[in-house]
Amino acid sequence: MANRIFILLAFTALFLFSNSVLCKDSTTKDISDDDDEDLSFLEESDEKTDATAHHDHGSFPDQEDFEGEGDDDFENFSDFDESEHDQENSYKEPEVDEKDVVVLKERNFTTVIENNKFVMVEFYAPWCGHCQALAPEYAAAATELKGEDVVLAKVDATEENELSQEYDVQGFPTIFFFVDGVRKPYPGQRTKEAIVTWIKKKIGPGINNITTTEDAERILASEGKVVLGYLNSLVGSESDELAAASRLEDDVSFYQTVNADVAKLFHIDAEAKRPALVLLKKEAEKLSHFDGKFEKSAIAEFVFANKLPLVTLFTRENAPAIFESTIKKQLLLFASSKDSEKVLPIFQEASKSFKGKLIFVYVETDNEDVGKPVSDYFGVSGDAPTVLAYTGNDDAKKFVFDKEVTLENIKAFGEDFLEDKLKPFYKSDPIPETNDGDVKIVVGNNFDEIVLDESKDVLLEIYAPWCGHCQSLEPTYNKLAKHLRSIDSIIIAKMDGTTNEHPRAKADGFPTLLFFPAGNKSFDPITVDADRTVVAFYKFLKKNASIPFKLQKPTTPTKSESTETPESSTTAAPKSEAAAGELKDEFNGVGVSDLEGGVAQWFWALHVLPFASSACDINHKDMNEESGESNDSSGDGMSGGKKVGVAFGVIAAVCLVGLGGFVYKRRQDNIRRSQYGYAARREML
Repeated sequence: MANRIFILLAFTALFLFSNSVLCKDSTTKDISDDDDEDLSFLEESDEKTDATAHHDHGSFPDQEDFEGEGDDDFENFSDFDESEHDQENSYKEPEVDEKDVVVLKERNFTTVIENNKFVMVEFYAPWCGHCQALAPEYAAAATELKGEDVVLAKVDATEENELSQEYDVQGFPTIFFFVDGVRKPYPGQRTKEAIVTWIKKKIGPGINNITTTEDAERILASEGKVVLGYLNSLVGSESDELAAASRLEDDVSFYQTVNADVAKLFHIDAEAKRPALVLLKKEAEKLSHFDGKFEKSAIAEFVFANKLPLVTLFTRENAPAIFESTIKKQLLLFASSKDSEKVLPIFQEASKSFKGKLIFVYVETDNEDVGKPVSDYFGVSGDAPTVLAYTGNDDAKKFVFDKEVTLENIKAFGEDFLEDKLKPFYKSDPIPETNDGDVKIVVGNNFDEIVLDESKDVLLEIYAPWCGHCQSLEPTYNKLAKHLRSIDSIIIAKMDGTTNEHPRAKADGFPTLLFFPAGNKSFDPITVDADRTVVAFYKFLKKNASIPFKLQKPTTPTKSESTETPESSTTAAPKSEAAAGELKDEFNGVGVSDLEGGVAQWFWALHVLPFASSACDINHKDMNEESGESNDSSGDGMSGGKKVGVAFGVIAAVCLVGLGGFVYKRRQDNIRRSQYGYAARREML
């Protein structure tokens, strides 16, 4: 009995050891499959794609989603229909009197900064439209500030590359203000008045005295927005509060006076109770009288709410005032110059109820410079006046006003907008009638159906038709989709970002590539940062896809393979039985009949038979792979590790069974000898 237990334990150890060897071999093979995967056919596609000429059209320099390269002012919808290449070829030096603007180069830059306490420096590019628009304003500001303790200078960033890199210039124009060599960005508007006012506050006390009517008339004629405090004294608590408020408003000039005649010129009654304060603008609403408590916070709040015009006409020059304002929410009126005569006064009157809360903007749709591009961006079509609400830079949500343009309706719409009661509007092209291509077409109205399908891993390209980068990427993207079209769990898709929108599709520029993993559509998509090659995209998908897949190398089966494959599949079961029979015959021929089949049957059932069966299954799988279903052909269908495992199992089984038989026979001989000896001794006695 002890010998049988010993043999049983030996077979058990053999079984566990053999399985561990085979499992390790199988796992190693699975891991190495990914590393050793043959992607040469994808690389060939990339080589062909890379051979294609690339033409960079630049990017659409939009407020946020249409930012252009080398242009940090994407708040103002500028350069709508001009590519960077076109600007370089068509640019002509504007005639601007820049005699008071200092030209800086690497050789004199440090000297000017060190020798002057206050220096404003503009980094520009000659072809940049924003820089061209700023040039006359900047030059005029330099002339007006000529007598002040400040230098206005400029640097051609296209020539002074090292200076641009040293000061991390990312777009044009970039404006810095240096105080004792320490720089800070200029945050104000790009107009002469804004620059002059901002600089005067930085280099002076922030508030100036007006003592004569001549000074008052000069200021009223030259400045667009001024605040005058009519005080009891030019020093003291009233002046201190006014000065403190002035430091909170960079783009408005603050003055103070005790002269009654000066106060009259600013439309303050000479008999008015002091302190009194008024804000004057060269706009439709010229006067705004302050009636609150004369302290810093109240004054600053009053100026902030009233400094903007009731309605701002959208132009390239006014765009920074709109998009750089701390008031982000906007109401926009789209109308032609003819229709504006009727609806603009209503829009303007409604704006009085939302001072400091909403910015009211008028877009002249028949303005060739900005009308059509801005209308296209907001998805406005047709000739009828249209009103939209816009949340600004953060989430860029739009809301459509669908009622008659009346004062009451506009005010109600504005209130609902402030209280977040409106439903967002998203642009969408019509859903395509057929969508059977390798690259699926996504529009706003079928985005949920295609991209947010939880059962699919989706790669989405957000592109612009005019974008040179998108055009360069298209052949590669199409190749990728063609190779992956047989993978049901993956969708390769694209969406025109200029005519379609969705809250889950945020584009930082064109093209933007987003990956939406299956089963995780409630989370933010993964931004694709891989190289723009077929192989790089494929590896990204392999790494991030929720549903595992393997790309099969396209091959054409040979005639012999096509002939052998059906035979192999039909004879798989007989081969399995034959292999099992051969092993069983070999196993049974070792003299294990002495064990009465107990251990032999257990070993056969749990170890040898599964090996024979799995070997045939592997052969069948490999034959399928040879016929084109896989690029992994192993010849005889079994890896070297598995062959060694099977051979080791058979040899060890033969040895252990033989050993067991030998031990068993010796034990029986010993018993018989003992019995014979015992019988002989008994007979002698």
